[in-house]
Order: sequence, then C-alpha cells, then structure tokens
Amino acid sequence: MKKFLRYLGLGLLSTFLTATPGLGAERINFYYPPFGEFSLSVDSLETFAKEGRIDQDFSFYASRATPQQLAQLRDLLQQRFNVTPTLVSQVTYSPIGEQLMQRLGELLLTESRNNGFYAIRASLILAAADQKGLTVVNLLRKFPSNTVRVNFTEGLRIVDDLSQLLKKRDQVVASLQKEAIAEAANSTIDFSQQLDLRSPGKFRWQKKSLELNDFSRNRRLPVDIYLPVAAQSTKEVPSPPFPLIVISHGLASDRFTFVYLAEHLASYGFAVAVLEHPGSNAERIQQYFAGLAGPPDAAEFINRPLDIKYLLNELQRLDKSDPTLQGKLNFQQIGAIGHSFGGYTVLTLAGAKINFEQLRQDCNANNSSFNLSLILQCQATELPPTNYELKDDRIKVIMAINPIDSSILGEGGVSQIKIPVMLVAGSQDIFAPPVFEQIRPFTWLSEPNKYLALIENATHFSAIAEPTSQNGVLPVPPALLGPDRAPVYSYLNALSVAFLETHLLNRPEYRSYLQPSYATFISKEPLNLSILQSLSPDQFNQIWNGSTAQLAKPLNLQPTSTHP
Repeated sequence: MKKFLRYLGLGLLSTFLTATPGLGAERINFYYPPFGEFSLSVDSLETFAKEGRIDQDFSFYASRATPQQLAQLRDLLQQRFNVTPTLVSQVTYSPIGEQLMQRLGELLLTESRNNGFYAIRASLILAAADQKGLTVVNLLRKFPSNTVRVNFTEGLRIVDDLSQLLKKRDQVVASLQKEAIAEAANSTIDFSQQLDLRSPGKFRWQKKSLELNDFSRNRRLPVDIYLPVAAQSTKEVPSPPFPLIVISHGLASDRFTFVYLAEHLASYGFAVAVLEHPGSNAERIQQYFAGLAGPPDAAEFINRPLDIKYLLNELQRLDKSDPTLQGKLNFQQIGAIGHSFGGYTVLTLAGAKINFEQLRQDCNANNSSFNLSLILQCQATELPPTNYELKDDRIKVIMAINPIDSSILGEGGVSQIKIPVMLVAGSQDIFAPPVFEQIRPFTWLSEPNKYLALIENATHFSAIAEPTSQNGVLPVPPALLGPDRAPVYSYLNALSVAFLETHLLNRPEYRSYLQPSYATFISKEPLNLSILQSLSPDQFNQIWNGSTAQLAKPLNLQPTSTHP
C-alpha cells in the first residue's frame, strides 16, 4: 500500500507540474560574499547547451572560464542520462537515496531558502519521465520553484575540502610508489627469463554449474565450478585433489564478473568456485530498479559470508556423493577472493569482526565524509549489535580487491586477521577510496604476510570483466571505467597465482613474483603497478601529514616471515 500511494502521489505530482507551464526554475541565484547576489537565467544555459551561443546574461560568467571549462560545461549540459522514472524513484526513495538527496539539498535550495530535498527528488523523477529525458536543463525546468538558490559558500567549502583530500590522496600514492620503485631498483632478478604468470597455465579446465538452496535462510545460490583437466600435450598430470579458491562478487554483480580470473587460476591447477549472493547480485538490483523488490538490506553483511560457509559445506557433502567432484577438491587448501562488497565478505571469513562501535562513530547524522562507501557500510547500523560468527577456519588465505572495510570492520576488526592477505587498490577509486578503504586498513593488519597492490589510475571498475549479455547491470559512464582494463586483468592473473602458490601451497619459488621489482617489470602506463609488503601506522600518518621527508626509517617492503 505504501508503494502504491507513493506512485499515485508521483503521478498526481507529474500531472500537476506538467500542466503548469509557469512552474519550473527560471533563474539560478547564488550569494557570493562579499560581492553580493548573482543570478543566471536557465534560458541562457539552454541556449548555450543547444547552440553553443553565449548571450549577454551568460557572458559575465563565460568570460571568467577557460575554453576547456566551457566545453566541459556544454558537454555536461547536453548529457542525457538514460534512466527510467521508476529507477530514479526507487533510488531516491531508498534510505541511501534519501541521504544523498538530503546532502544535495544543502547545496540546492528552494526559493524560500529551504533544503531542496523534495524539490530535487520530484524534478529528477519528472525529468526522467519527460520526452526530453533527464538532463541538467530539464532538471531545472522541472524544479518546483521559480528560482534555484545555490548555497555557494557551502559549495566552495565542499570543493576546497575535496580538493585538499584528493591532493593528500595523490601525495600518499606518489610516496608509496616512490618507495616501491626504490626497492625494485635493488633487485637483480631477470623476470624475462622466468615463467610468465600473466599467460595461461598448462592445464585445461571444465566448468560445472550447480544450484544450491539454503532453505534455512531462503537463499538460492547459483555456483560455477572450474575444474582443472590434464592437457594431453604435456606429460605432467595434475594430481587431485585440487586446491580450492572461492570468488565473491561485489554489489550489483554476478558470477560472470571474474570469469577471466577463474579460468586463469584453473589453468594453473586451482579448482575455482564462483557463486552469486542472491540478496545483492545483479538480478536483485535489476528487480529493485524495476520496482519489483526492495533495496539490499543490512542482513547482506551477515548472509554473504554465510553463503560462502554454506557453499563449502555443500561441496564437502558433494565430495562424498557426486562422481564429478569426488576426490577433486582439497578442503585443506582453500583460499578466497572478493571484490568490493565481496572484499568485505572475504575479510570477515578471514576473521575480521563487524565493528559496531566504529560504525556508530562514523555513521552519525552529522557525518559529511567524501567516502562514498560509507553509504553502504552504514547500513550495517540496522543490524542487532551482537557477535556474529563469520570466520571460517577452512580458509587459509584471502585476496580482497577494492574492499570496503574502514567502518564496518575498522582497525578493531581488520587487526584480528591472522592469515596471509593481499589487498588491491585503485588510486582513482571513488566508491571505495584507496586511502580510507585499503591503504590505511593495510597498516592495521598484524599478519606479517600481507601485500598491498596499488594500481595508479585504476578505478572501482578496473578489475571487472568487460560487460556482456550475461553481466553488467548499470551502464557505467566511460569516465568512471578508467583506462583500458586489460593490464589490470593481467596484474590480477599474475599476482593471484603468485600469492596462492606462495602462501596456500607453500611454494617459496613463487615469492619473487610478490616483490616490488616484479610489479615494475609488468607495469604498463598509465596503470602503473606497485607492491608493498609493509607499512606501519606511524609511517602512514607521516605521509598523510606531509612529512615524508622526515620518515624515521624507510619502508620495509619485504615480508618478515613465511606463512606455512
């Protein structure tokens, strides 16, 4: 009934506004102290967007911008966002969407200088439903107020804070790259004479699909298993049982996202199980956007690691009854790989506990962090604060790619991990910012066998396979995808083999591939790769505070011990 009334209300609002030509923003006003009030007509912006012509009203502002800035502005004004009104409604009426609208409403005010929350939401939905589609100009045309008042002072503060934050991020990345390059220069290894882990291994593989049903939690889990097979052209035969690797996808993703990595690992003799998490996979998000389901709920923070536990339990059961799996999987050698939300998932399986105290601190109503991952992490505050048993001792090593963890786990949670860990970070990741979500958490790890793979210019989507008819939910703008992703795939292929061979199979001959010099060897601009093996909280703080020149001691980029 609530959803019905919502859509009824939206329909009435749409009818009212579209039938009232005079209702819509005609001017954009902002106050810039000490210079006073400024104003710009929406007609001027529309003329500039359509014709590229700068009229008298707009000339005052245009004369103060560079040609490049004007071109970027026109591109933005011309951009049509292909979203349905149902999708916009679902997102903006969700708890996360309402939080975003509230924050945006502090910048875009109504004519009476009130928070523009409701006006922005209504204009977004109406613009998406209009024939012209959702554009900046059409958004302003649907704004239920004659004037949009921009909180210019607040906007400048946000821009300045964000600029300072990005500057610090770049300083951290540059400093860590410098240390890694210096360490790599001391290496005498000729990697051109060694096995190229970026290339496929010698084993063929077969794919087996399962559909598991955990009736106790009402969870249907599609699973694809990649099993190595001996190559006929080689004398060497893989000897089952094979070490088992589980891959956990991110939010709005599925089991096809990391097919390239599953196939690569299978070619090196690893059995790989890739499952889907039904509460946060692509299918669920598609249903949500279509208005057929609610948003992912806080229980996903518990259900995801439980999905992996259930998968391992079922595989152990099938090992005794399914002839195609019998004797094929080594349950004494299990590793887990996860991306984004899946990164959180594997960290909890490794022993990190949910940190409710940290969540309370970071998720209060006054928090204005630029860390977008907090929007997802703070949903966990809806969980009953208890000690959830999510760790699985069967998992011996983990690899977390662009994980979210700073608040949901915090230092108290991450520091409890006692098995080898590799964290992968992209310097241009705006959804799981590298400094907050990977670099600083790396300093919290007490396990000596830890690695940070830092990829310059990589984004949150750089590790994800190219979208196909089988994967991909949201059309991601090219600017968010970053540079050509092929080098990142090769990095992850090589590093995952090296990491798993070294720490899961205890083969020290692969350790050299985990050194900074190997990262330098395989790096391809602009996606330069760096590997670090140690970074203390004090060293991080000195870099963050801009005192890298006064580091008490150089970063130790070598591991301190070997994990069996």
